[in-house]
Amino acid sequence: MAAPGLEERIAVALEAIAANMAAAAPKVSNADSLASADAFIWHPDGRLAPVPKVSRVELDLLQGINQQVDTLIENTRRFANGLPANNALLWGARGMGKSSLVKAAHARINASKSVNGRLKLVEIHREDIESLPLLMSQIRASDFYFIVFCDDLSFDGNDASYKSLKAVLEGGIEGRPENVILYATSNRRHLLARDMIENERSTSINPGEAVEEKVSLSDRFGLWLGFHKCSQDEYLAMVRGYCSHFKVKIADDQLQREALEWSTTRGSRSGRVAWQFVQELAGRLGVKLATK
Repeated sequence: MAAPGLEERIAVALEAIAANMAAAAPKVSNADSLASADAFIWHPDGRLAPVPKVSRVELDLLQGINQQVDTLIENTRRFANGLPANNALLWGARGMGKSSLVKAAHARINASKSVNGRLKLVEIHREDIESLPLLMSQIRASDFYFIVFCDDLSFDGNDASYKSLKAVLEGGIEGRPENVILYATSNRRHLLARDMIENERSTSINPGEAVEEKVSLSDRFGLWLGFHKCSQDEYLAMVRGYCSHFKVKIADDQLQREALEWSTTRGSRSGRVAWQFVQELAGRLGVKLATK
């Protein structure tokens, strides 16, 4: 027989545990918290952490990708104004401005008169993809529009979290919220590694259908934007654009010579390499690279 008062003490303890669990449960972000910032980072415990200042470059500084810029800007404008738009996959060469374009496009459209700050950018980390359904449930009823952005997205090994992404892209039983669009960047055109496809082929009853399911994950993004290695002229245009914008003054023949030497030592030409060169040059010349 239980000691006198033991059952009562157990009941009190259980009530306290239940109260603590309720207090720790994820809280749905309300309109006031969403209005506090233009960009947020999603945490899988249910938090949308505001980002006071987004690290980004201005849209006009993105050189050599004019078609990609125009296409994503138009897609984003349609979405933010309540018109049909596609989820977008920006894939291709490293350092060519994929993530920079997403952030710059958000800033440009969000500042327009027709949108007036209603467009929010929410970054979800690759390792938190499985929590996408929870994020969707939190923002589905909001009056704001959301770009859910995942940078450097790909899946390797036996990682099955791609199924959560697939469910959101396909809509599932509820459908993708009308106020949400997904933008992702990847160095791969197809998001799943070849060994995942081969493993599926070897273990599946119907290998053809299984492989098709995995390969077609990228196809569920309606808009594909390819980014390719830039030419020497495009690379130099990026360098000159940065120098002009930040008022880094140097003779053009010297700028060209040093910029090409820098790219040779790095073994590549890209927007990222151009920016890194301008940072080094500005530091050497004592020029601060102030951004908004």
